[in-house]
Amino acid sequence: MIKKNIFILGVILNLIFSTQKILIPMDENQTNHLKAYGIAFSSLEMNNKVDWLLNYRGGSFVFDFSNQIKKECLLKNVSCEFLSIEEISMIYSMIEEENMELVVLEKTPKIAVYSPPNQQPWDDAVTLALTYADIKYDVIFDEEVMNGDLYKYDWLHLHHEDFTGQYGKFYRYRNQKWYKEMENSFIKTANKYGFNTVHSFKKTIAIKIRDYINNGGFLFAMCSATDSFDIALSYYSIDFAHSIYDGTPIEEQNLNEINYNNGIAFKDYELYLDPTIYEYSNIDFPSSHQPNTRSAESDYFTLSGFSAKWDPVPSMLIQNHVNNINGFMGQTTGYNKKFLKSHVLILGEDLYSEQVKYIHGNVGKGTFTFLGGHDPEDYRHFVGDPATDLDLHRNSPGYRLILNNILFPAAKKKKKKT
Repeated sequence: MIKKNIFILGVILNLIFSTQKILIPMDENQTNHLKAYGIAFSSLEMNNKVDWLLNYRGGSFVFDFSNQIKKECLLKNVSCEFLSIEEISMIYSMIEEENMELVVLEKTPKIAVYSPPNQQPWDDAVTLALTYADIKYDVIFDEEVMNGDLYKYDWLHLHHEDFTGQYGKFYRYRNQKWYKEMENSFIKTANKYGFNTVHSFKKTIAIKIRDYINNGGFLFAMCSATDSFDIALSYYSIDFAHSIYDGTPIEEQNLNEINYNNGIAFKDYELYLDPTIYEYSNIDFPSSHQPNTRSAESDYFTLSGFSAKWDPVPSMLIQNHVNNINGFMGQTTGYNKKFLKSHVLILGEDLYSEQVKYIHGNVGKGTFTFLGGHDPEDYRHFVGDPATDLDLHRNSPGYRLILNNILFPAAKKKKKKT
């Protein structure tokens, strides 16, 4: 009799759980926003679809009930709620009626981070976010790009890299061991592939990455990787690197032959050719030699508003529990609005200046997303500073923007509404 009752209880519990859903809220009630993305990612790895509820409670996630998800939430201190079929039906009805949308995530994105093999004296916010959220990724660099390995991946992040061959414009550090090792490594790799200069090699790398996007890749970049990438494309056939970098003079007579059509995001800007100036061009806003007059406490940017039903892609990229996000500096802190190409979509900007912080656009079959600044939780990160401890920033709105981009390629493609 006891065994029979246990069996009946098990059947009842299975029926209850089979009609239950697990909701991970992403509003202010969430205890760990960043780990929540990792749970969504691990669910995809187990071939379980995830519903991403755009504009509902900060972009919440819904899963079919599973003890694995329940256990992960408990272990990672991620808030979750158990909903009956009636409760979830009411939520989905609300989504249908209001400025919300349900996006089905069904594919585990294959992720690559473009980063030099040698340890650099700074940290990368994306790798910090991926590691903290327990999201798998591979590190690749120039040899993998040259060998065609890019096409193994759905999503590529550009580490804070310099595609102009000016060694990050870190000339002030030229006597440091890490700088000399970087210089020697870059020259060796360039020569291996038949290039006489690092700048000509790095520009070729930029071209190959642009081809990857054209063929359907998703690119995400931060800080100086954004504008240096675009500059390398537009100045592909021109030597604008100072002689201290390559031993040859700048081709002053050819600088007017710039082709902005080769770039993907910016136009009509001017280069900073002086190697003592830390920025690459006047794209950067504000620049270090024209310092930001705002304090860290008053520096913030505002996310743009989109219709989740009509514009699901930008809506995915801006999901957050706040609309105003604390600013943060970097070698490239933000972008001067007047230099954006007309097709570029503004995802976040400073409403009181010309600074645009977060942008997105289509390139062929793929997309790019650029976020200015170095580390969302370290306002002014210097070379050699310790890495940010994300356990102290588990609800970071800035880091959420990075992780939105990770899940973006997992979305099931929907027909555009007409």
